[in-house]
Amino acid sequence: MFSFFSHPQNVLHLSSRILGAGLALLGAGIYGAYLYGGHLPIPALVSFHAMTIIGPTLLKIGYVMRLLSQHHLGQRLTGVCA
Repeated sequence: MFSFFSHPQNVLHLSSRILGAGLALLGAGIYGAYLYGGHLPIPALVSFHAMTIIGPTLLKIGYVMRLLSQHHLGQRLTGVCA
């Protein structure tokens, strides 16, 4: 498991997936919690409101993972060129 995270390219691909999932959760949460005009059961409404919290959290985690992997990839490339 730790060998997966030791390769920056793997982390870069994972961060893209996490960013996409976070964006999807945020979009679905905003639509279900605030824009949908119909009546929803309370568990569904709570789930949609939770998505508006979990979605941005995943966006932040994915963005930091992306920055770290790009930084490590950049160090690897400059180390080879120098």
